[in-house]
Amino acid sequence: QVQLVESGGGLVQPGGSLRLSCSVSGLTLEYYIIGWFRQAPGKEREVVSSLKNIDGSTDYADSVKGRFNISRDNDKKTLYLQMNSLKPEDTDVYYCALNRVGWGMRMLALFEVWGQGTQVTVSS
Repeated sequence: QVQLVESGGGLVQPGGSLRLSCSVSGLTLEYYIIGWFRQAPGKEREVVSSLKNIDGSTDYADSVKGRFNISRDNDKKTLYLQMNSLKPEDTDVYYCALNRVGWGMRMLALFEVWGQGTQVTVSS
């Protein structure tokens, strides 16, 4: 059974940085996409960034391009999201999620396994 556990959220001032981690266990697939989503209360969950395992290709939401970077450490079985130049509008609960179909990097419906989320608050 695949499990995803996020960590690294917290309170940061505008312009600051945070690195989120997603520890992955129980994953044996070769073809999958793993990514980060975020959701504010009363709003729809939206994709932030995703990574395709088979070739390492990445995708970013326009709102975070140039500021966020997704990466992985396969030895540590961990996915990361480095967030720089944070803005108050980045305040959300951030979720790690797994797409076992292997295509559709932005298709929320294809991400079946979710972590519990970690809160990121950007405020002075």
